[in-house]
Amino acid sequence: KKRDIWEGGHRIPFIARWPGMIEAGATNRQTICLTDLTATAAEISNAELPKNAAEDSYSILPALTGDAKTPIREATVHHSSNGVFSIRKGNWKLIVGRGSGSNNYKDWKPTTNSPSGQLYNIAADISEKENVYSDHPATVTELTELLERYKKQGYSRPMQ
Repeated sequence: KKRDIWEGGHRIPFIARWPGMIEAGATNRQTICLTDLTATAAEISNAELPKNAAEDSYSILPALTGDAKTPIREATVHHSSNGVFSIRKGNWKLIVGRGSGSNNYKDWKPTTNSPSGQLYNIAADISEKENVYSDHPATVTELTELLERYKKQGYSRPMQ
């Protein structure tokens, strides 16, 4: 469900067709967001966005054309309908809270010993079944600090 913070609530395919620009049958593993369409449309049309506009939008044009050699985004922030944040960087996804952030699933019950957050290696555990929050404190700290920086400054992409 799209209101949850877990991967199933956010992971969807993106299909693009642009003869002469996008190679037919090409695939790309970049993490992108719907917000990225604003910066992408601006780049395609040579429009300059106001400095305070689309502050979380990255142009995905390099990913579409196959020119992206490194990740387009430093990290991706997600937000559930009940206000739970998560941040994904590389293969790591940190959820700042317990549960899905929206639905109260009967099969997910934190115990008193459960950590206060969730950390998953999405490459190894796309179903988010193994919470490794307690096993990787440095990763939890890094992602928490990055999310807090984004929240404090009010944007996630570098501002020119």
